[in-house]
Amino acid sequence: MKTFRSVLFHILLFLLAFIWIFPVLWMVLSSFKAGSELFSYPLTFFPKVWTLENYKSAFEQFDLLLYTGNTAFITFFATVLTIIMSSMCGYALAKYHYKWLNFLFMCMLATTMLPTEVIMNPSFTVLNTLGLYNSLWGAIITTVGTMTGTFLMRQFFMSVPDELMESARIDGASEGRVFLSIMLPICRPQIAILAIFSFQWRWNDYIWPLLALTDPQKYTLQLALRVLSGAEAVNWSLILSTTVMTMIPILIVFIIFNKQIINANMSSGVKG
Repeated sequence: MKTFRSVLFHILLFLLAFIWIFPVLWMVLSSFKAGSELFSYPLTFFPKVWTLENYKSAFEQFDLLLYTGNTAFITFFATVLTIIMSSMCGYALAKYHYKWLNFLFMCMLATTMLPTEVIMNPSFTVLNTLGLYNSLWGAIITTVGTMTGTFLMRQFFMSVPDELMESARIDGASEGRVFLSIMLPICRPQIAILAIFSFQWRWNDYIWPLLALTDPQKYTLQLALRVLSGAEAVNWSLILSTTVMTMIPILIVFIIFNKQIINANMSSGVKG
């Protein structure tokens, strides 16, 4: 009976995994189809004639290198700033014992329950006031303050004994030295997890670049893909091939760091 339940459970998991991956496989395989074959009836899962013309067109008609560079710039600096801010805030919230800090942390934690639409208006106001509208830094500055990262770092720092800090202070270490030389090195696994998630969030981000950028030369990959959907015609072949290529960096990150990603998903829920 126990073996039967185990087999049934694994079959169910396989079916659920197949339901999730089937649209992705269909998209990837369709990117190798000619445009006339995409909507031919009956539909076929595998291409009748395999072609790379869609990928060739992606480089010829779609400025892939420019949009990839913009996306990489935003992703890199947003990830670095997210790590810095989250580490510093998490350290302060965990190791400085003031009564008002607990209240501040609860207020910050409550912001995770707010939908993105609620904070768009004040965030855009700050963005515009700083003169960062229609700049790549404008798409970065609105995303670096994530409570998820702060919470992750705070929970780790709370597990570090205060005696470690006290010993360093007795030896004459300043607060900055304690943070940079002692606390940061021992939280490298948490920094790696946060970096992975931040990379995923920012690479796939659409709403904040949409609000912050108007110049097509500054568009990210996600914004540029929207341009391919015209009012009267949609170049599905080009959209499919370009979308597949935008997935490659995320896939590479997952393959390299899949153990950290899986462990993080098992231990916490994450909101970008």
